[in-house]
Amino acid sequence: PEPRKCSIRQRFATITPASLVGTRIQEHEQDSVWQEQMSGYKRMRRQHQKQLIALENRLKAEMDEHKLRLQKEVETQANNTYIELERLAKKQTIQLEKETKSTAAEEKRIQQQILVQQKKELTTFLDSQKKQYRQCRERMKEEMNEDSSTPKEEKQERLSRHKETMQRSQAEEEAQLLNQQRMVYERSCRALKRRSLIKKHEFEQEQIREELNKKKNQKEMEHALMIRQDESTQDLERRQLESLQRLRMELIRLQHQTELENQEEYNNRRQRELHRKHALERRQQPRNLKALEMQIKKQFQDTCKVQNKQYKALRNHQLEVSPKSDHKTLLKSLKEEQTRKLAVRLAFKVSNN
Repeated sequence: PEPRKCSIRQRFATITPASLVGTRIQEHEQDSVWQEQMSGYKRMRRQHQKQLIALENRLKAEMDEHKLRLQKEVETQANNTYIELERLAKKQTIQLEKETKSTAAEEKRIQQQILVQQKKELTTFLDSQKKQYRQCRERMKEEMNEDSSTPKEEKQERLSRHKETMQRSQAEEEAQLLNQQRMVYERSCRALKRRSLIKKHEFEQEQIREELNKKKNQKEMEHALMIRQDESTQDLERRQLESLQRLRMELIRLQHQTELENQEEYNNRRQRELHRKHALERRQQPRNLKALEMQIKKQFQDTCKVQNKQYKALRNHQLEVSPKSDHKTLLKSLKEEQTRKLAVRLAFKVSNN
């Protein structure tokens, strides 16, 4: 039976011991756990990155939509401003045309009144001249009829001269009156034109002031709109940054929590491994101590042999070169030195092992 047992042992000498197999399985499981932790950590980081990118894209789309809405508000405001200014310009044009027509009609009416008045004055003046001419002619005839000594031809000649004088004088007075009326008419027309121009200028100034006030109000509204849009944009940017920062802080917290859990799991696993290792070392401690004792004893024996050889060689050499009377003292000192060195070497070996 004994040779057969040896044969079986030799046949299965290459089979790995169960303890080594268990150790390898445990190491493989530890590597698998570590790889699984790293894979989970990488998946978490990729997921976090996807969440950040998705949030950034959503915030960017929200900001683009906000800017587009603000741009539409600005365009609507500009269109309304243009429409209001066009409406005001048309209204002012109609008012100016109406005022111009009214002023022209007033000028024409006043001019007609002046012409009618001057025509009446001229008619009255001509009637007065005719009446005066008839009176002078009748008086002249009466005087000639009273004077019977003057020949008839002379009377006719005197009457003709008086008639010519009267007609020339009346013609001069009529021309003077017409000239005076013409000057009055022209002066009145210039006065009317001046008043019309002043009134038109004042009306145009009023329209310009109205237009400027309208543009001022529109600029103030535009400025208020820009301020409101800027404030809304800043508020949106602040809220987006806060949202992004909250997500980043939450992801960092999750990442740190995962790292901490992994680290704690690693520490616990290493602690369990050390506990198992220490328990195994405690179980194997008597066997190890016995092997260590044998190793120290063998090293001590080898050291003693070497020391004895060195001691004998040194003793023979010292005895050869020293006087015979000093041999006893020399042997004693060499023996003490050998003992001291052996003790030092022994202590050194024990401390190293």
